[in-house]
Amino acid sequence: MVKNHLKTISAPKTWPVKRKEKIWVTKPNSGPHALQNSLSLNFVLKNFLKLAKTTKEVKYILQTHEILVDGVRRKDPKFNIGLMDTLFISPLKKNYRLLFNKYGKIDFIEISEEESKIKILSILGKHCIKGKFQLNLFDGRNILTDKNEYKIRDSLLLELPSQKILKTLPLKKGSYIFIVGGKNLGAYGKIEEIQDKHLIFKHGSKFVKTLKKYGFVIGEDKPEITLIK
Repeated sequence: MVKNHLKTISAPKTWPVKRKEKIWVTKPNSGPHALQNSLSLNFVLKNFLKLAKTTKEVKYILQTHEILVDGVRRKDPKFNIGLMDTLFISPLKKNYRLLFNKYGKIDFIEISEEESKIKILSILGKHCIKGKFQLNLFDGRNILTDKNEYKIRDSLLLELPSQKILKTLPLKKGSYIFIVGGKNLGAYGKIEEIQDKHLIFKHGSKFVKTLKKYGFVIGEDKPEITLIK
């Protein structure tokens, strides 16, 4: 039997929960994002945006207003919204993107309507299927393409909700990366050196070393998305 809630004491460290004030927190449904990288819409609307105080109020909002995740309307209060996803709240007429802040906690940053129509996703795998190439992306999407020009750990700039590839962001020296794991979670900066399994990037005035798998390319000369300062 699947549990609908988690005890706050057992919640992932990336969740911004007050462990000593509340006992339970809504657990998101299984979805494209790992548990530590995502939250339920119920949690977001109650704890982040303060649009509701109870789950009953959240369900009413989802049924009567447009709440879009990556350009698609969602009505399930336990829907899994995760890293790099965009969120549109019709009652507020505002758009947000889910990111990690400098403390390694999940946070939201307000973005423009124009930016809400794009999303960056890292390529985690690539397979050849009947003469075409299937790209396995960070949020569980699979995209088929005729071109064999994409490499694992590169990123794609996608148009939402069509999933049209607008631009390729290669993992190379000088590219801008966002760290999605390890002790530097939430940091970002330009790649200074690429080693066998590690990346060295400049974060502020410091040079930081991290595993290559934690480097999420978000731009070439500059970030393609707004970041938490």
